[in-house]
Amino acid sequence: MRKLEGFTRGVNFGGWLSQCDHTKKRYDTFITEDDFKAVSERGFDHVRIPIDYDLFEDNQMNILDKGFEYIDFAINMCKKYNIKMILDLHRTPGYSFDPFHNEKGFFEDESYQEHFYVIWETLAKRYGNEYETVVFELLNEVTKKEYCDIWNRVSTECIKKIRVIAPEVRIIIGGYYNNSLEAVRDLAMPYDDKIIYTFHCYEPLLFTHQGAYWIATMDHDFRCRYKMPYSEYDELSKQYLSQAYHAFDAEDMNKCPDEDYFEELLQDAVKVAEERNVPLYCGEYGVIDKALREDAALWFKDFHTVMDKYGIGRAVWNYREMDFEIDKDF
Repeated sequence: MRKLEGFTRGVNFGGWLSQCDHTKKRYDTFITEDDFKAVSERGFDHVRIPIDYDLFEDNQMNILDKGFEYIDFAINMCKKYNIKMILDLHRTPGYSFDPFHNEKGFFEDESYQEHFYVIWETLAKRYGNEYETVVFELLNEVTKKEYCDIWNRVSTECIKKIRVIAPEVRIIIGGYYNNSLEAVRDLAMPYDDKIIYTFHCYEPLLFTHQGAYWIATMDHDFRCRYKMPYSEYDELSKQYLSQAYHAFDAEDMNKCPDEDYFEELLQDAVKVAEERNVPLYCGEYGVIDKALREDAALWFKDFHTVMDKYGIGRAVWNYREMDFEIDKDF
């Protein structure tokens, strides 16, 4: 399977230019040069930087020059500290993975889709020549499976428009159920040899999201261990994740998750990537800060072992805050 060269071990800068209050104070202080330096010194080779359209648009959806200075800053810092960068559009007019934003209509309204193309044409004009440092990620976490065909059409059309401007830049696309592994098979065939398929992995969700306040059916005081039998995972997931996907169909339900668990999860996506000769990349993974740190370490060890086996690059969620802040010694 092909690799996304230069993007082996990364970290997300979530909460800086996305999922934030979008104030100058936030932009200027949440992430600074010291953080890029620290990331490099800790052995990360890239950062994934989520951005919201609020960064460079007014409330009439007019694209403005202000805001791009922070993307410029990020690129300059990556070059200075010899790391690479993924520019991820986390929210676009009419769509967000997070219902809290109340963004609706993108998959039904062609005017939103046309504006999405304008955003990426603008980004391509500004950063398409930075292809040795920057990779584009079209949209974070498509939610519903029913959007699949529309998203395949929109993403392909967007890639075509980017290619007119930036023929060399690498482009990442993910699928439904929030960039699920299941969706990889249903992604559009790669437009060219510079396309990368992405997925996010927070499985078992019961463990990585224990006590998560944003999950409606989750008890905020619920805690569990990672090395817990599948039978317990299954029962507790039905109770606390009734609306969320989970996979506990092991032959031996008394077994606990380990490397084999992630092997099974990744199996089909790896097969698709090999068949289509496209790199596979994990844009987000991690464990909520409510979990015991020793359990989180075991989870990371199992996950990383399988990712390394297949040469899949990844970016952990998250560098600072956002309920998933990574340990300083990670």
